[in-house]
Amino acid sequence: MPRVKGGTVTRRRRNKVLKLAKGYYGSKHRLFKVAKQQVMKSYNYAYRDRRNKKRDFRKLWITRINAAARINGLSYSRLMFGLKEAGIEVNRKMLAELAISDEKAFAELANKAKAAL
Repeated sequence: MPRVKGGTVTRRRRNKVLKLAKGYYGSKHRLFKVAKQQVMKSYNYAYRDRRNKKRDFRKLWITRINAAARINGLSYSRLMFGLKEAGIEVNRKMLAELAISDEKAFAELANKAKAAL
């Protein structure tokens, strides 16, 4: 029985990987074996960083809220506790957006949080 090399199937599979590796540096976009390793590594980075992005944005929002809260005479933790005691449910993303775009509204929320403490 003759040996089967699987020409078209193998070539398609390899070209798929090389297409994913387009733009990589050096042999990582030219050689199949190296490209395959780098594509797998890239998938791992993408998977990890989809989760890390959520952490990073939350850290950014907390930093912005803290800066705006200190302008209004509160720390971040006191502001968040005051809002909770006042029964105001605003998520950190919206609070950070208010701190940047609408300082008066944020100051009003800060005053309500102070009053609830």
